[in-house]
Amino acid sequence: MSERHQHRNLSDRDAPADPPTPAKPVPTKEQMVLDRMGGRMGFVYSAIPVVVFVTANMLIPLAATIAVAVAVGIGLMVFRLIRGERYTSAAGSLIGVAVAAGVVALTGSAKNYFVLGIWACFAGFVLTIGSVLIRWPLTGIIWNFLHGGKYTWRADRTVRHAHTFATLAAAAVLGSRFVVQQWLYVADSTSALGVARIAMGTPLSALVALVVVWAFRHSTKQLIKQH
Repeated sequence: MSERHQHRNLSDRDAPADPPTPAKPVPTKEQMVLDRMGGRMGFVYSAIPVVVFVTANMLIPLAATIAVAVAVGIGLMVFRLIRGERYTSAAGSLIGVAVAAGVVALTGSAKNYFVLGIWACFAGFVLTIGSVLIRWPLTGIIWNFLHGGKYTWRADRTVRHAHTFATLAAAAVLGSRFVVQQWLYVADSTSALGVARIAMGTPLSALVALVVVWAFRHSTKQLIKQH
């Protein structure tokens, strides 16, 4: 073998190996919950159709407002699908807009765009506060379900208190949304309804999500990682 070939073989042998490709981190249960809710941006996406609807309602006839709102919902769904988001998350927002627009078209009243959301908040408030009253806070039930339903999470006082706090936080947000928006609905103030929906939407949803994630992580630390 020639000196050139020997030198090439030695160089190849001595060359550093390519660094291994880092493994993709496994999503936590908390991250999975946020992803199913549409991710962090899902809260923002939910506000866009409301802004469009309220703005269009002040400028153009109601029929055109409905068409614009649905068109924006379709555009958002396509955009989210292109970004690789879950179909259920992307399509869910469009379904909500379409149903709300359908109610407006049937009733002929712009304020009815918000009526389903208002009563959904009431139903959520009843469910969350009821779960606390019977000492089965809803976030704890969800956490245990995500972990196979095999943990006696209510037996741990700190875990139960964490989920009571998280569920009460959700109940407070849902209850305040219902009270404020129902009052504005009765007052027939569509523009103020839109402002309240946005102001009490993304910021408060993000805050509750942080509290719920904290309760989930505390439960995982107490009941899983210690074993």
